[in-house]
Amino acid sequence: MTQENPKPAKSARHRARELALQGLYQWRVAGSSVAQIQKTTLDEKSVGRFDVELFNQLLRGVVAHSEELIELITPNLDRKLAELSPIECSVLLLATYELKFQLEVPYRVVMNEAIELTKTFGGSDGHKYVNGVLDKLVANLRSAEVNAKS
Repeated sequence: MTQENPKPAKSARHRARELALQGLYQWRVAGSSVAQIQKTTLDEKSVGRFDVELFNQLLRGVVAHSEELIELITPNLDRKLAELSPIECSVLLLATYELKFQLEVPYRVVMNEAIELTKTFGGSDGHKYVNGVLDKLVANLRSAEVNAKS
């Protein structure tokens, strides 16, 4: 009798990004405060293992820099920001924050995480749209890193 390989456990950093995305969704859709989202997340027993520091950095950072992040994202869209799904918008905010402010994270990791988050939480082809927007953003925000990889 053979057993199928279970899915590998999510990394603590990936889980932190998932929770940050969920928090950003709450912030954008329900108007929840960062403090309220942090408390709810940290009090929840079923969230599993995650990088608490990264979760807090991402959530606080995106909210604090949201206007600047929107200004960076908007020229790369083919529609108004308000027309994006709340998940696609939140993923783009999260990824743009990491591309702009967390330079220690390779751009390929940021893009891969954003695509995986969109596949998990977004619409069926949302990840393709997110990928296209991030391709343009990476060329602007991480051009030296992109050129070094070529």
